[in-house]
Amino acid sequence: MADPTFWDNQETAQKVINENNGLKAKYDTFHQLSEKVDELDVSLELYLEEPDEDLEQEIEIQREETNKLLQSYQLGLLLNGPYDGNNAILEIHPGAGGTESQDWGSMLLRMYTRWAQQHGFKVETMDYQPGDEAGIKSVTLMIEGQNAFGYLKSEKGVHRLVRISPFDSAGRRHTSFASVNVMPELDDSVEVELRPEDIKMEVFRASGAGGQHINKTSSAVRLIHIPTGIVVSSQAQRSQFQNRATAESMLRSKLYQLEMEEKEKQRAAIQGEQLDIGWGSQIRSYVFHPYTMVKDHRTSYETGNGQAVMDGDLDPFMNAYLQWNLKRSN
Repeated sequence: MADPTFWDNQETAQKVINENNGLKAKYDTFHQLSEKVDELDVSLELYLEEPDEDLEQEIEIQREETNKLLQSYQLGLLLNGPYDGNNAILEIHPGAGGTESQDWGSMLLRMYTRWAQQHGFKVETMDYQPGDEAGIKSVTLMIEGQNAFGYLKSEKGVHRLVRISPFDSAGRRHTSFASVNVMPELDDSVEVELRPEDIKMEVFRASGAGGQHINKTSSAVRLIHIPTGIVVSSQAQRSQFQNRATAESMLRSKLYQLEMEEKEKQRAAIQGEQLDIGWGSQIRSYVFHPYTMVKDHRTSYETGNGQAVMDGDLDPFMNAYLQWNLKRSN
């Protein structure tokens, strides 16, 4: 970075800086963890020499803080996939069920936004389609930050909600579904061919939460990839040109994801594995009636604190998924 020619290529320079920041964060966390373990050792020695109730409480606080930091560090070590360090593109699509499912989609939107904010990640709404009465019809987020995709790849699949519906005057229990798709944001080093003749472009007016118009011109862009039927939209940028560039980037990520899924299916077929990759795979249930429980069906990790999960406490689920995925791939 001290080289005079370092900034000649700003894109390459930024990649080096991002990689350096990731390594520095891992290094700093390790040494912070080491210091906390040393402090805990000293406190335990003092307690063994002279037991004290206040010191015992302090040790318990230190132990919890150290354990939390250790879990975070271990989680980071599991993020070693080729695109784990990339930004993430996250989509939420409510299932059939009208207002009930659309409201569930907005609850998931809030959950992921809270999680991202707690980790210091930047969240940008690339596309937002409001629900008819409440909630959302669909939303696409760009979540920017070190290892955003590595963390969020655990969330891809169908999420199921069971609750007493606030939209049912009879107070009956309802089950709703929403699919979540997560892709890494790709840079130009990943080659994905986009042929102009394969792409149909539509323009429309951008709209935000509540249905209000962001602008009065048709600057939002929708791209349809004719061979695959994949559709992407961007309305986050001010100009049609910028939105097209963003939509093309999203389309490249989707086509790359499709290619990787096909290769994984072929590998599984050769090895005789039963592999379910697709929109129909239910990964997690959120039950709020007649009891409270959130359970991941892949890892069997569960918690009774559903409100904490909806407020963005997803790290235990992500950690369990990464551990499970590591064992599954070995």
